[in-house]
Amino acid sequence: MKILVVGSGGREHAIVWKLAQSPKADKIYCAPGNAGIASIAECVPIKATDVVKMADFAEEKQIDLTVIGMDDPLMLGIVDEFEKRGLRVFGPRANAALIEGSKVFSKNLMKKYQIPTAAYEEFTNPEAARNYIRENKKYPLVLKADGLALGKGVLICGSEAEALAGVDEIMVDQKFGSAGNQMVIEEFLTGQEVSVLSFCDGKTVKTMVSAQDHKRALDNEQGLNTGGMGTFSPSQYYTKEYEEKAIETIFQKTVDAMNAEGRTFKGVLYYGLMLTKDGPKVLEYNARFGDPETQVILPRLKTDLLDIFEACIDGCLDQLDIQWEDNAAVCVVLASGGYPVSYQKGYPIQGLNAFDGRDDMMIFHAGTAFNEKGEIVTSGGRVLGIVALGDNLKDAIDKAYAHVDEVTFKDAFYRHDIGRK
Repeated sequence: MKILVVGSGGREHAIVWKLAQSPKADKIYCAPGNAGIASIAECVPIKATDVVKMADFAEEKQIDLTVIGMDDPLMLGIVDEFEKRGLRVFGPRANAALIEGSKVFSKNLMKKYQIPTAAYEEFTNPEAARNYIRENKKYPLVLKADGLALGKGVLICGSEAEALAGVDEIMVDQKFGSAGNQMVIEEFLTGQEVSVLSFCDGKTVKTMVSAQDHKRALDNEQGLNTGGMGTFSPSQYYTKEYEEKAIETIFQKTVDAMNAEGRTFKGVLYYGLMLTKDGPKVLEYNARFGDPETQVILPRLKTDLLDIFEACIDGCLDQLDIQWEDNAAVCVVLASGGYPVSYQKGYPIQGLNAFDGRDDMMIFHAGTAFNEKGEIVTSGGRVLGIVALGDNLKDAIDKAYAHVDEVTFKDAFYRHDIGRK
């Protein structure tokens, strides 16, 4: 099979790496890809958001399967465009991807179908939001921009002054662009946050192993929110009891709700859960693989990923037995100094071959490129994910931190407490 993966980050590197292990994968393209992906797939200089050009390329190369990694092209209707041309594609159509594309839509869906989530109000007017905040006396409060904001459009406010400033940031200053045209204000839930991703074929849901993400830039959950500074899998907090409750109240109910709304979901549906004393509640949905969760989930998958994608497209996921390794994985993100605010690019990276020949450690590239000398250099805020596998979480964490310094670039930084909380 000829396969095309759409995207350029660590998530896409992990997807390409896993697909390359399938005996059915003859040729893999990635658009636009990165310097790490280039070692296992042919990178094509097409923007992930250039839906028409991407479909043209798939037609020209007679691609057998396209996998959409990123959120933006999903919202832009890339799956609809591919299907219109009779091309096989893995991911939800635009009307189903709205479950991630609009916080207002997803919150209203949960309210309508009684899927447990935080209490909330929605706003299209900043003054109405300010008035609501002035009347509210319970803090902290959570403010969410309605649309896509690179995982950064969520503000946790500890006081009225912070919350009022947050409304301005989202709706007036438009810090997150048009994502802030509408916003949601919701109650702050306490508990452990867990990511449970699932494969969906429109009717059947099969969950993956659990993961936990660290969003803050600095140790001990300090610093600004980022796209994710590291992850680990499994989560020791996601007990059998929580899993059974989520199966009963959340996973299948969401897919059934989307069907009832005429928005059949095929692809990866990501459930961001808060494990509260009252059971699991949905914090957010994503319509694709998480980043950097994918980097710790796919290395634990035993089943051929290509077979899973095919079963989702063909609506026969219920006939596939998906197997996972009984181990643990940790991903430590190496980021550019100054991320997530401002940072330099173009620094050469040393030590990228440190784990060659090992099957218990790997490097997934997130923000890398080639310079004019052909060297691999930094080209983003999150540059690399150092992934270690172990018999248990402690083993994986110890291994990751024992070797993380073997890969270096100027001004690199990373968190020292991934998985240790």
